[in-house]
Amino acid sequence: MMIFRELKENETELLRTFLYEAIFIPEGVKPPSKDIVDKPELKLYFEDFGTKRADHCIVADDDGQVIGAVWTRIMNDYGHVDDDTPSFAISLYKEYRGKGTGTILMQRMLELLKEKGYKKASLAVQKDNYAVRMYEKVGFKTVDENDEEYIMVCIL
Repeated sequence: MMIFRELKENETELLRTFLYEAIFIPEGVKPPSKDIVDKPELKLYFEDFGTKRADHCIVADDDGQVIGAVWTRIMNDYGHVDDDTPSFAISLYKEYRGKGTGTILMQRMLELLKEKGYKKASLAVQKDNYAVRMYEKVGFKTVDENDEEYIMVCIL
């Protein structure tokens, strides 16, 4: 049975795994090595998670196994819009994608951020990523873009 719950303190290492899973790899492109997440621009998504005010994480737990996570943090990442807006990261193991779990995770996190008093949330997503449609469905709108990515914001 699938349950949605907050990340436990002893599970923060899972964010490293899910960050790697979140890397969008276009069809036919060789996946990068797992240690890519230790680069400074990626490490900021999970390093010392739980120590900053906008560090929130909800996981999808399928019979005791965490199969997906959505987490937020105010950080200077690609989706950063201002110092009061948490940036989103979300990832599911491949075999669980396309079944609505990601949408539920996004909705739960948006509700949590609203309860915590945040006015908006942001994310960056590659233009070719199929998740763009899901982000639009839960309320994100494109506010900026570059050659490869959209910057999207959801007003809470």
